[in-house]
Amino acid sequence: MTDKSSRILIVEDKGFEKEMLCRSLARENYQITSARDGKEALSLFRQDNYDVVLSDLKMPGMDGIALLQALIEMDSEVTIILMTAYGSVKSAVQAMKLGAFDYLTKPFDSEELKVTIKRALDYRRLRQENKGLHSELEDRYSFHNIVGKSPLMQETFRLIDKAAPSNSTVIIYGENGTGKELVAKAIHYHSKRRKQIFLPLSCAAIPHTLLESELFGYEKGAFTGATARKKGIFEEANGGTFFLDEITELDINMQAKLLRAIQEREIRHLGSSISIPVDVRLVVATNKNMEEELKSGRFREDLYYRINVISIFLPPLRKRKEDIPLLANHFLTRYHSGNKKAVPSIKPQALEALMNYDWPGNVRELQSTIERALILNGSQTIRREDLPPQIRNKSNQNPETSFPLPDKGFSLEAHERELIIQALKKTNGSQIKAAELLGLSYKTLQYRVRKYGI
Repeated sequence: MTDKSSRILIVEDKGFEKEMLCRSLARENYQITSARDGKEALSLFRQDNYDVVLSDLKMPGMDGIALLQALIEMDSEVTIILMTAYGSVKSAVQAMKLGAFDYLTKPFDSEELKVTIKRALDYRRLRQENKGLHSELEDRYSFHNIVGKSPLMQETFRLIDKAAPSNSTVIIYGENGTGKELVAKAIHYHSKRRKQIFLPLSCAAIPHTLLESELFGYEKGAFTGATARKKGIFEEANGGTFFLDEITELDINMQAKLLRAIQEREIRHLGSSISIPVDVRLVVATNKNMEEELKSGRFREDLYYRINVISIFLPPLRKRKEDIPLLANHFLTRYHSGNKKAVPSIKPQALEALMNYDWPGNVRELQSTIERALILNGSQTIRREDLPPQIRNKSNQNPETSFPLPDKGFSLEAHERELIIQALKKTNGSQIKAAELLGLSYKTLQYRVRKYGI
């Protein structure tokens, strides 16, 4: 059965042979276009899409090899079949190494032609289906190297997708090891600034005494050791994205200077009174509870309200355990590529141990665990005994799944309302902590608090 929508471009300089090819394939209900040489074929290819290009190898001017190379430059997935005389088979084989699908040796009959065209179309269709499937899986379960199919991570992907095109400041909440910098990079590389620089800085990694000069730069002679003028990160990131991690580690004075830089869109070097305009998209992150930081006075309210335009909450790994197999295979593939071995597998008992562990170090700990197991394991299969003791000895019992269902049933909404009230009491009214305790996103908890009138 032929696909009537399939389009074939025939390139042949001999009029009689070109006419015979066109007639033969037209009888199969393909849509046929013909060109007398390589130059005309390129012109036609630029104007339209073709499923298969059937070209003679030996032609005056641009031969089949040159046409092949030109077409591949225009479309790396082009499907090309070359026709050659017996004496040019060596050249045809070389063409296949360069990217041709197949070649036909003249003289060939119409049946051989039809079979080869059909194989080429089937190959092209299969390649497109595989590409589409890979793209679908990638779109569904990952976002710029962030992996997850759980509802919590799908909500995170949705927020990243919404936040990225804007220039608004984003604050990312999450425990250590959850991937806050990956989210910041995803926001940058899906924004209008993706061609500009992305610069990260962890406030916890820089001594307080050096943070101001790191952020805003300094002039020569501004302090002892300042032997030359130096740009700060705000200047270096001009036009791009600046990711400021662990923002709660900034002292109150630095918070005030950061607020001024954000509001005025300008900075001053240490030792200078001249303002320098900067155009920077700021993304910040913290592993702390901002409500507690505000109540204690450790974080300025005015700065918080300025940076809290878009909030993204990254769930800990223990709250999205259905993502563990996906993440484990992601890391297996990554490390296998580096070691140039066949992709290893994980024994069911080992995967069960990974699923039963609570992962206090989150995704970063899982990544290190997989890397360690691959290094220490001589085989291509990760077993339970290849895992660290604290993971393989974890009890298989999961108290969270032992909730008994009464024979007469119960009101789900009433129990949900009561659970939310208990979580809020347990966290002293902190909705952020209560959401984490219940495995909900902050926005979902807010909605349900309003819904139940809590």
